[in-house]
Amino acid sequence: MLYTEWQSPIGPLTMLSTEKGICVLEFGTWQSLENTLNCWAKRWLLQSRFCRDDQAFASVISQLDEYFQGKCFTFDIPLQLFGTPFQKKVWTALLSIPYGETRSYKEIANAIAQPTAVRAVGNANNKNPIAIIIPCHRVIGSNGALVGYGGGIERKQQLLALEKASLYPSE
Repeated sequence: MLYTEWQSPIGPLTMLSTEKGICVLEFGTWQSLENTLNCWAKRWLLQSRFCRDDQAFASVISQLDEYFQGKCFTFDIPLQLFGTPFQKKVWTALLSIPYGETRSYKEIANAIAQPTAVRAVGNANNKNPIAIIIPCHRVIGSNGALVGYGGGIERKQQLLALEKASLYPSE
């Protein structure tokens, strides 16, 4: 499994990839996440051998850089999702939230045809292993409140503000 670190405008990001695609994009340095990522890899891949390869992530970093410049509205990056069938269903629904828009947990539950699974959607959202690219930051409370974000509410605010500013530069 390959990994790299990249210093984004809102903090360091660590990425993991298999030969099939990006499987993890987390806020934090490799050093701060190494133990957590070892456990994750042992659970989902039954191994945890990592090799740093910055060049393997050149396209991902280029698209993320353009995203932070307000120039990339959709990502063209192969993903490999590891999670439960329900989590994957939620994460796939998150990919359909347009850039600069938000959806409530209830709207996501309805979108996956499980309207009573609002809390479970929140839990799946919290377990999203591919931040930013799978836009869990675009999910908000039914009352419009910015609730829950693994990267912290401040980062969630920054990402939503970035997207709004890119779409509506004069506001």
